[in-house]
Amino acid sequence: MKCLYALILLCLLSIQTSCSDLSNNSKKTTVMQQNLNTLNLSDEEWSAKLSDEEYYILREKGTEKPFSGKFLLHKENGYYTCRGCGERLFKSDAKFDAHCGWPSFDKEIEKGKITYTQDNSHGMQRVEITCSKCGSHLGHVFNDGPTETGLRYCVNSVSLEFEHENTVNNIDTMTIGGGCFWCTEAVYSRIKGVLKVEPGYAGGHTENPTYKEVCTGNTGHAEVIQLTYNTAQISFIELLNVFFATHNPTTLNRQGNDVGTQYRSVIFYHNQQQKVAAEKVIQALVAEKIYDKPIITEITPFTKFYKAEDYHHNYFVENSKTNSYCEIVIQPKVEKFEKVFRRLLKNKE
Repeated sequence: MKCLYALILLCLLSIQTSCSDLSNNSKKTTVMQQNLNTLNLSDEEWSAKLSDEEYYILREKGTEKPFSGKFLLHKENGYYTCRGCGERLFKSDAKFDAHCGWPSFDKEIEKGKITYTQDNSHGMQRVEITCSKCGSHLGHVFNDGPTETGLRYCVNSVSLEFEHENTVNNIDTMTIGGGCFWCTEAVYSRIKGVLKVEPGYAGGHTENPTYKEVCTGNTGHAEVIQLTYNTAQISFIELLNVFFATHNPTTLNRQGNDVGTQYRSVIFYHNQQQKVAAEKVIQALVAEKIYDKPIITEITPFTKFYKAEDYHHNYFVENSKTNSYCEIVIQPKVEKFEKVFRRLLKNKE
């Protein structure tokens, strides 16, 4: 029953769950869903999450030195997101060079993303701008912009992160490890909106590792899958739901009889938004005491992915009739996934 409740809870946490689906949920579940849309951390948690400079600017309303920020002359296409919580705040087409020493924008991405507060500090009258989701200080907005909006959002680079154009075009990447990559590939290749699934290795120190080397446990790499998906069809949260429902996140360096650091439970986040989403899902699972043991899933920044040897690709489909591991381990996992997450299957009738 606990496992079944875990699956139900994970489904309820999905960002794309419809209002009609939520209508009969309990008050507690509604509060949990609302908590995914805000980020309320203590000062101690913010201090642990941010560097000293980031904490000074985002939480103590500091200002970085002019002409020093990494996004001052940045011109790539994409989204500028909040460093504190990953919320999208500005699009690249709103950015302009104001020659003021800080990145400048002429409008927020949509109404409600930014909170405006009168600031009379330092003997000046200004309007402070903060992220509405987590309250992080961004900078100030002025009425001297050169475009039709007449506004200049003057923002600290430290307060921002950036998502590249591929994400803007509804294509994003996810890299996760949950035991043998034959199993995870078999599950995720069946999900609608998932365009490509590749097994491989990540998180270690050996360049261009082989499967044999990874199996020794000496490379530091985990067996992972890297998938490309359409965010308009499937959300990162929904993909995380499947992740936590189809492996055991409480066993250290082990999934069933597969033992070793290469089988560890790990999420390699590609941007701050993915990191925050992973943290919030785990926090919700812990708060509801879904597991009897602590969740030990690593949440670590993505660095490099090494594609596995060709014979590992589409392994379950190619070997399901001849390999006992496919029959004994992978097939039951796939059947469980298809039963619980039927709505996420490709070509669902």
